[in-house]
Formats: sequence, C-alpha cells, structure tokens
Amino acid sequence: MPSNAEANGVEAMVGVFFKDNDFEFMMLMALGATYYKGADVGECLSAAASIEDSDYEGWYRAWRTTADRVRGFAERSAAKGHQASARDAFLRASTYYNTAAFFLDGTSDPSRLLPTWKAHRKCFDEAASRFDPPFEKVEIPYEDTTLPGYLFKVDDSERTRPLLILNNGSDGTVTDMYLMGGAAALERGYNALTFDGPGQGAALFLQGLYFRPDWEKVVTPVVDFALRLPEVEPERIGIQGVSQAGYWVPRAVAFEHRIAAAVVDPGVCDVSTSWFSQLPQDMQELLERGQKEEFDRYMEEGMQSSESLRYRVSFRMKPYGTDSPYEAYKMVGQYKLDGVAGKILCPMLATDPENEQFWPGQARRLYEALTCPKQLVSFTAAEGADSHCEPKALGLRNQRIFDWLDETLRAVAPY
Repeated sequence: MPSNAEANGVEAMVGVFFKDNDFEFMMLMALGATYYKGADVGECLSAAASIEDSDYEGWYRAWRTTADRVRGFAERSAAKGHQASARDAFLRASTYYNTAAFFLDGTSDPSRLLPTWKAHRKCFDEAASRFDPPFEKVEIPYEDTTLPGYLFKVDDSERTRPLLILNNGSDGTVTDMYLMGGAAALERGYNALTFDGPGQGAALFLQGLYFRPDWEKVVTPVVDFALRLPEVEPERIGIQGVSQAGYWVPRAVAFEHRIAAAVVDPGVCDVSTSWFSQLPQDMQELLERGQKEEFDRYMEEGMQSSESLRYRVSFRMKPYGTDSPYEAYKMVGQYKLDGVAGKILCPMLATDPENEQFWPGQARRLYEALTCPKQLVSFTAAEGADSHCEPKALGLRNQRIFDWLDETLRAVAPY
C-alpha cells in the first residue's frame, strides 16, 4: 500500500533521513519538537543513524533506547535537586517514548504499545510538575465519566486571561499539544487547556473511549469546565485543532457558539479521504456492496504479508473501537462537514501547507465553505514550512497562528 503522499498525488518529502515517507515525517516531527525543548537535535540524529528504512522493530529499538537513556538523565538530575535539568530531560524523554511507540502495530509484538505510551505519559507528568507554575492535571466532566486534561497557566495570580483550548488529532499526545500551542500561548499571555478526548491518549488507552463524529458533544463539556475556572475571560476563548482535529474543531464550533475564535491546522472537510485514497478499487466495491466478511478477509491476508499495511490498519482503526477493517472504514465515512461549515459563526483560520500529504486541498475547500470571518494561511516549502502540521517550522507556524489570534480576540475585547 502506498504512503498517503503517494496515494494523494502529493510531492513526497525530500527524504533527508529516510526514503520511507512515514519514517521521514516522524523524524521531522521529532526534530521540530526541539523548538520548545521537546527534543534535542543530537539525540534525534543519533537515534536515526541506527535505523534502516521501513524497519519498524529497528525504529522502536533506537527510539526506546534513546528515551530510556534520557529518562535516566532526568532521574539523576531530579535526585540531586537539579529541577530545571530534570524537567527538560523528562520532556524530551516523553517525546522519544511516543516516537518509539508510533510504529509498534507493525512489529511482531504490538503489546509493547501500552507500556511505552505509559512511559511517555509518566515522563510528561514528571516534566509538567517542574514547570513554574506546574501544569495542573484536571478532570473534565464528560457524560458519565471524565476526560483527563492539563491546564497551562501563565502564573498563579488568577488574573483573567484569554484561554486557548488545544484539541489534539487522531494520534497526537499531550506533549504535542504543549509544543504545538501551549508553550506559544504561555509566551503571549494566554492560559491554555488541553484534554484527551474519546479515542485519544488516556481516554483511549486507560478508559476505552472511542472517536465520535459529533465532536461538539466533547467540546461543549470542555467549554463548560473552562468557564468555571477563575483565570478564564469568558468572551475570549479560542480553540486550535491539529491534524484530524481540523475536522473536529469546525464540527464543534458549528454548534458550540461560546468560542470566540477557531484555528484548524490544516482544515479537513472529509476525514475518510486519507483512508480511501489508499484503498484499491476492488476493495472499495466490496465496501459499497456491504460484503463485510470478504472485505475483512482480504484485509487480514494483506496485513499478514505486509508490516506496513498491518501498522496502518491496526493503528488507525484502534481509536474507532473496532478490530474489523470493514467497520472502521464505514465509521470514518461519517466524519464529514457536509452541511455544517455554514453554521460556524466565530472567525476561523485554516492553515494550508504545501505538500499536505493526508488531506490535500481540503483546507481551501473548508475556507470556501465558510461564511464566517475567515483566513486561509499558506505555508510553503520555500519557507521550510511545508507538509502536514508544518513540522519543520514551529516558530513560523506559531507566529502566524498567534498573530491572528491576538488580533481576533482583541477585536472581541481589549486586553
């Protein structure tokens, strides 16, 4: 099965480190994390040097070794009272554990995913406790349970400030949300709130909650919770959606009108296109005819003979709560903004990176469907800012997003 870039006809990444597009993208994500101390360049290069293209076991081994080593640095610094050094090393280790876990579904032992994810989360929690002020772990009431989250505060003064809600994508982590919005928000005087929604992070791995298309049922409880916080200015709540949340955030704000500004990186109108672009026509016909057993049998045969297919299908259908590829494909077909975008009232910014490999062209499609105040922001290869979520250009990304947020929220109420 081709990569998303190849299947969508998008120019593949140059391949500085790997010919495998998935490996290259994850390597660039790790390097991009260095902007806010979520990784170190030398550690990333050292890990990559020992990895063969498309060797999922080798990928896990190299990044797990790096994560364990850096966690050891953190623990030794913490034991001697060097809290800043411990904080930074725990944060880097959290990135490396997540990077190690990413392709485990393609290996012979996917059972290592949960303990590796737990190590990632433990390291993030250790880092979070050493920031000033510490990141506050929160539980957000949701239906008959709660969603785990983190509140990033500028200080402990309880001064009201604008709040940015950080909505993750299909496979991101809380570390990603700090690096891709939380740190930049704090620098600019915003508080920020992130959470694991159904199908994400702890909500998936520890609570068994799964994705849902009607994401307003998730975001509305988050807004309810935020409005009870003394630090929040009710009129100045923004939200940022990354990756697949480029669908979830527009869906949510179409119905949740207490949000004053929304950012999607990138805009996504139809999540299913990233799945169907890689599916052979004869398999699509089986889906259309409702031939579940035959579809699943062919998919299982393919997964047994291809590590790449096994990784893609197993990893992607896990947060949908099914082990049937047929059911997963049917479910993802519900994740569309048809008839919804016109209901959005708040201003919206959509990023449109060149060489977007998962949902090419959809940011502009969303932009054209919007009737609210709107802006489409391009990121180019010439700027070093192309590809999904601009992994190589976190500084430029945050500059453009937060300049727009500053101007948009000031128009609501000065601060």
